[in-house]
Amino acid sequence: MFHSALVMAADIKILATLIGGYLLGSIPFGVIAARLGGAGDLRAIGSGSIGATNVLRTGRRDLALITLIGDGGKGAVAALVAGALFGPIYAVLAGGAAFVGHLFPVWLGFKGGKGIATAAGVLLAVVWPVALAAGATWLVMAVVFRISSLASLTVAVLTPLWFLLLSPSKPGVLVLLLAMAVLIFIRHSANIRRLLAGQEPRIGAAKASGAA
Repeated sequence: MFHSALVMAADIKILATLIGGYLLGSIPFGVIAARLGGAGDLRAIGSGSIGATNVLRTGRRDLALITLIGDGGKGAVAALVAGALFGPIYAVLAGGAAFVGHLFPVWLGFKGGKGIATAAGVLLAVVWPVALAAGATWLVMAVVFRISSLASLTVAVLTPLWFLLLSPSKPGVLVLLLAMAVLIFIRHSANIRRLLAGQEPRIGAAKASGAA
Protein backbone atom coordinates (compact mmCIF):
# COMPACT_ATOMS: atom_id res chain seq x y z
CA MET A 1 0.00 0.00 0.00
CA PHE A 2 2.86 2.35 0.88
CA HIS A 3 4.54 1.46 -2.42
CA SER A 4 1.31 2.24 -4.32
CA ALA A 5 1.12 5.64 -2.63
CA LEU A 6 4.69 6.42 -3.69
CA VAL A 7 3.96 5.40 -7.27
CA MET A 8 0.82 7.56 -7.31
CA ALA A 9 2.74 10.54 -5.92
CA ALA A 10 5.42 10.10 -8.60
CA ASP A 11 2.76 9.89 -11.30
CA ILE A 12 1.13 13.07 -10.04
CA LYS A 13 4.48 14.89 -10.10
CA ILE A 14 5.17 13.72 -13.64
CA LEU A 15 1.70 14.75 -14.80
CA ALA A 16 1.96 18.15 -13.10
CA THR A 17 5.41 18.68 -14.62
CA LEU A 18 4.28 17.84 -18.14
CA ILE A 19 1.06 19.86 -18.01
CA GLY A 20 2.68 22.85 -16.32
CA GLY A 21 5.59 22.86 -18.74
CA TYR A 22 3.31 22.53 -21.75
CA LEU A 23 0.99 25.35 -20.69
CA LEU A 24 3.92 27.64 -19.96
CA GLY A 25 5.49 26.80 -23.32
CA SER A 26 2.17 27.49 -25.04
CA ILE A 27 2.25 31.20 -24.13
CA PRO A 28 2.64 32.91 -27.56
CA PHE A 29 4.92 35.79 -26.65
CA GLY A 30 5.42 36.72 -30.31
CA VAL A 31 1.70 37.04 -30.98
CA ILE A 32 1.16 39.00 -27.77
CA ALA A 33 4.13 41.32 -28.36
CA ALA A 34 3.16 42.02 -31.98
CA ARG A 35 -0.45 42.76 -31.10
CA LEU A 36 0.29 44.96 -28.08
CA GLY A 37 3.09 46.68 -30.00
CA GLY A 38 0.78 47.60 -32.86
CA ALA A 39 2.40 45.30 -35.43
CA GLY A 40 -0.80 43.38 -36.15
CA ASP A 41 -1.51 39.67 -36.23
CA LEU A 42 1.84 37.90 -36.44
CA ARG A 43 0.24 34.83 -38.00
CA ALA A 44 -0.69 36.91 -41.06
CA ILE A 45 2.84 38.26 -41.51
CA GLY A 46 5.77 36.68 -43.32
CA SER A 47 5.95 32.95 -42.69
CA GLY A 48 3.09 33.07 -40.16
CA SER A 49 5.37 31.64 -37.47
CA ILE A 50 5.06 33.00 -33.94
CA GLY A 51 8.80 33.20 -33.24
CA ALA A 52 11.25 36.09 -33.03
CA THR A 53 12.51 35.67 -36.60
CA ASN A 54 9.04 36.32 -37.99
CA VAL A 55 8.49 39.22 -35.58
CA LEU A 56 11.64 40.74 -37.04
CA ARG A 57 9.91 40.77 -40.43
CA THR A 58 7.59 43.45 -39.07
CA GLY A 59 10.61 45.74 -38.83
CA ARG A 60 10.25 45.95 -35.04
CA ARG A 61 13.50 44.83 -33.49
CA ASP A 62 12.25 45.73 -30.02
CA LEU A 63 9.30 43.36 -30.37
CA ALA A 64 11.57 40.66 -31.77
CA LEU A 65 13.84 41.00 -28.74
CA ILE A 66 10.88 40.78 -26.37
CA THR A 67 9.72 37.65 -28.18
CA LEU A 68 13.18 36.10 -28.06
CA ILE A 69 13.46 36.70 -24.32
CA GLY A 70 9.93 35.49 -23.68
CA ASP A 71 10.24 32.32 -25.74
CA GLY A 72 13.63 31.47 -24.28
CA GLY A 73 12.55 32.44 -20.80
CA LYS A 74 9.51 30.18 -20.71
CA GLY A 75 11.66 27.15 -21.53
CA ALA A 76 14.20 28.09 -18.86
CA VAL A 77 11.58 28.85 -16.22
CA ALA A 78 9.73 25.57 -16.82
CA ALA A 79 12.92 23.57 -16.41
CA LEU A 80 14.23 25.55 -13.42
CA VAL A 81 10.98 25.42 -11.45
CA ALA A 82 10.43 21.70 -12.03
CA GLY A 83 14.06 20.97 -11.22
CA ALA A 84 13.90 22.96 -7.99
CA LEU A 85 10.65 21.31 -6.91
CA PHE A 86 11.17 17.70 -7.96
CA GLY A 87 14.72 17.10 -9.19
CA PRO A 88 16.89 17.11 -12.33
CA ILE A 89 14.95 14.59 -14.40
CA TYR A 90 11.80 16.64 -13.91
CA ALA A 91 13.64 19.66 -15.27
CA VAL A 92 14.23 17.69 -18.47
CA LEU A 93 10.57 16.65 -18.64
CA ALA A 94 9.30 20.18 -18.04
CA GLY A 95 11.72 21.65 -20.57
CA GLY A 96 10.64 19.15 -23.19
CA ALA A 97 6.98 19.85 -22.46
CA ALA A 98 7.56 23.61 -22.78
CA PHE A 99 9.28 23.04 -26.12
CA VAL A 100 6.31 21.01 -27.38
CA GLY A 101 3.97 23.68 -26.04
CA HIS A 102 5.72 26.32 -28.13
CA LEU A 103 5.50 24.19 -31.27
CA PHE A 104 1.89 23.17 -30.69
CA PRO A 105 0.23 25.79 -28.42
CA VAL A 106 -3.28 24.97 -27.30
CA TRP A 107 -4.21 28.69 -27.41
CA LEU A 108 -3.47 28.95 -31.16
CA GLY A 109 -5.04 25.74 -32.44
CA PHE A 110 -1.74 23.86 -32.03
CA LYS A 111 -0.03 26.00 -34.71
CA GLY A 112 3.08 27.47 -33.15
CA GLY A 113 6.70 28.37 -33.76
CA LYS A 114 9.81 26.43 -34.65
CA GLY A 115 11.23 26.12 -31.18
CA ILE A 116 14.80 27.41 -31.41
CA ALA A 117 14.56 30.09 -28.71
CA THR A 118 12.58 27.85 -26.36
CA ALA A 119 15.06 25.02 -26.86
CA ALA A 120 17.88 27.44 -26.07
CA GLY A 121 16.17 28.44 -22.83
CA VAL A 122 15.76 24.81 -21.82
CA LEU A 123 19.43 24.15 -22.55
CA LEU A 124 20.51 27.15 -20.47
CA ALA A 125 18.56 25.82 -17.50
CA VAL A 126 19.57 22.17 -17.83
CA VAL A 127 23.04 22.09 -19.41
CA TRP A 128 24.33 25.65 -19.75
CA PRO A 129 27.76 24.72 -21.22
CA VAL A 130 25.97 22.98 -24.08
CA ALA A 131 23.73 26.03 -24.50
CA LEU A 132 26.80 28.26 -24.87
CA ALA A 133 28.32 25.94 -27.46
CA ALA A 134 25.02 25.79 -29.35
CA GLY A 135 24.70 29.57 -29.25
CA ALA A 136 28.22 30.01 -30.58
CA THR A 137 27.45 27.55 -33.37
CA TRP A 138 24.33 29.49 -34.36
CA LEU A 139 26.22 32.79 -34.39
CA VAL A 140 29.05 31.45 -36.54
CA MET A 141 26.64 29.95 -39.06
CA ALA A 142 24.49 33.09 -39.11
CA VAL A 143 27.49 35.37 -39.65
CA VAL A 144 29.00 33.18 -42.38
CA PHE A 145 25.86 32.25 -44.32
CA ARG A 146 23.33 34.91 -43.19
CA ILE A 147 20.52 32.34 -43.18
CA SER A 148 18.68 31.88 -39.89
CA SER A 149 17.08 28.54 -40.73
CA LEU A 150 20.40 27.02 -41.83
CA ALA A 151 22.01 28.14 -38.58
CA SER A 152 19.12 26.65 -36.58
CA LEU A 153 19.22 23.32 -38.41
CA THR A 154 22.98 23.10 -37.94
CA VAL A 155 22.54 23.70 -34.21
CA ALA A 156 19.88 21.00 -34.02
CA VAL A 157 22.31 18.48 -35.55
CA LEU A 158 25.40 19.49 -33.55
CA THR A 159 23.88 20.07 -30.10
CA PRO A 160 23.67 16.35 -29.20
CA LEU A 161 27.36 16.09 -30.10
CA TRP A 162 28.19 19.10 -27.91
CA PHE A 163 26.30 17.40 -25.10
CA LEU A 164 28.30 14.18 -25.43
CA LEU A 165 31.51 16.20 -25.29
CA LEU A 166 30.58 18.59 -22.47
CA SER A 167 27.90 17.06 -20.19
CA PRO A 168 27.45 13.35 -20.98
CA SER A 169 26.44 12.39 -17.42
CA LYS A 170 23.16 14.35 -17.29
CA PRO A 171 20.30 11.79 -17.27
CA GLY A 172 17.64 12.02 -19.97
CA VAL A 173 19.12 15.06 -21.70
CA LEU A 174 20.42 13.25 -24.79
CA VAL A 175 16.96 11.81 -25.47
CA LEU A 176 15.49 15.30 -25.12
CA LEU A 177 18.05 16.80 -27.50
CA LEU A 178 17.46 14.14 -30.14
CA ALA A 179 13.68 14.51 -29.87
CA MET A 180 13.94 18.31 -30.15
CA ALA A 181 16.24 17.98 -33.17
CA VAL A 182 13.70 15.78 -34.97
CA LEU A 183 10.86 18.19 -34.22
CA ILE A 184 12.96 21.18 -35.28
CA PHE A 185 13.63 19.55 -38.64
CA ILE A 186 9.93 18.75 -39.06
CA ARG A 187 8.94 22.33 -38.26
CA HIS A 188 11.58 23.61 -40.70
CA SER A 189 10.41 21.42 -43.59
CA ALA A 190 9.38 24.43 -45.71
CA ASN A 191 12.70 26.13 -44.96
CA ILE A 192 14.58 22.99 -46.00
CA ARG A 193 12.75 22.93 -49.33
CA ARG A 194 13.68 26.58 -49.94
CA LEU A 195 17.28 25.92 -48.92
CA LEU A 196 17.54 23.08 -51.42
CA ALA A 197 16.04 25.33 -54.09
CA GLY A 198 18.34 28.22 -53.19
CA GLN A 199 15.35 30.42 -52.31
CA GLU A 200 15.69 30.82 -48.55
CA PRO A 201 15.91 34.54 -47.63
CA ARG A 202 19.00 35.80 -45.86
CA ILE A 203 18.87 37.50 -42.49
CA GLY A 204 19.44 40.97 -43.91
CA ALA A 205 16.60 40.48 -46.37
CA ALA A 206 14.07 39.23 -43.82
CA LYS A 207 12.00 42.41 -43.75
CA ALA A 208 11.83 42.60 -47.52
CA SER A 209 10.82 38.97 -47.78
CA GLY A 210 8.08 39.48 -45.25
CA ALA A 211 6.75 42.47 -47.14
CA ALA A 212 6.80 40.52 -50.38
